[in-house]
Amino acid sequence: MIAVHDDIERVIQGGQLDKAERTLEGLDASDETQADLLFLKGLLAEARLDWMGAHELYAQVLEIAPDHKQARFHAAFLADLHGDRESAMVAYEECTGDATAPVNALINLAVLYEEDGVYDKAEACLMRVLAEHPNHYRARFLLHSVESSRTMVVDETNQWDREHKVALHDQPLSDFELSVRSRNCLRQMNLNTIGSLLRATQADLLSHKNFGETSLNEITMLLAQKGLRLGQSLADDPGEASPSEASSASSVLATPDDSSLSIRSVSELELSVRSRKCLQRLGITTLAELVGRTEPELMTAKNFGQTSLAEIKSQLTRLGLALRSAT
Repeated sequence: MIAVHDDIERVIQGGQLDKAERTLEGLDASDETQADLLFLKGLLAEARLDWMGAHELYAQVLEIAPDHKQARFHAAFLADLHGDRESAMVAYEECTGDATAPVNALINLAVLYEEDGVYDKAEACLMRVLAEHPNHYRARFLLHSVESSRTMVVDETNQWDREHKVALHDQPLSDFELSVRSRNCLRQMNLNTIGSLLRATQADLLSHKNFGETSLNEITMLLAQKGLRLGQSLADDPGEASPSEASSASSVLATPDDSSLSIRSVSELELSVRSRKCLQRLGITTLAELVGRTEPELMTAKNFGQTSLAEIKSQLTRLGLALRSAT
């Protein structure tokens, strides 16, 4: 059964899914091979993107054979893939409890540990990989990242405040429940984000022919709920553009040619560990690859939220760059 198991697994990995299914249908499973047969069916379901079916099959395998390490790893991977970090971590830890731990389980567990700030455990996982595979590129890269995170001195509260402010300023007004009249007036005045409102005064708004006291009260109340007010950016620093305006301005700045960006690494950007990991998952290593992406494309990465998006946009603005427009 071991040879047949390996053959079918290679067929699935080769994308010949119908052939794998026909082969599986022709197999009779004994008590000793039932778990392996169910595991192969799980692999097939996973290859067909039937996540629920694969999850159920791996669960059946583990009921029959709790020590089935491959099923445990794939169950952990599916949980990780769908954001169930707690279940994923438990399953990865069970996979790596002995000396025969799968390399990918150790790597993925190290990533979760680093994201949680548990650097000792992350380092231990990676050292186990390097003890067997000294030249494992990803393990060495992640180990360097863990060491950098451990020694990085950051005022986390101030950093979060800065990121939150940038994210809030860039939040589109379309996210809020405004009256049709107010929404249309703001759009006609090219005021599309919270940040743009903070650089507008009451007089600016009331100068629009259809903008009255009712709309002004509505906007004032919206900002007040967030501890903000009209003209706040002007009062805080008359010479400072809001994050939204800085981002908009960057789109008209003369940018370096593509050949220059293609050899400049995203490491030039001063990013948090989480943001760097998100770019790694997307395979983005150069500034050219980054500015070629839109905001929605970046948001497809696991754990990539508004804070990371705002951080990356802010860093690009510092270099006179901007993400590609989605329109």
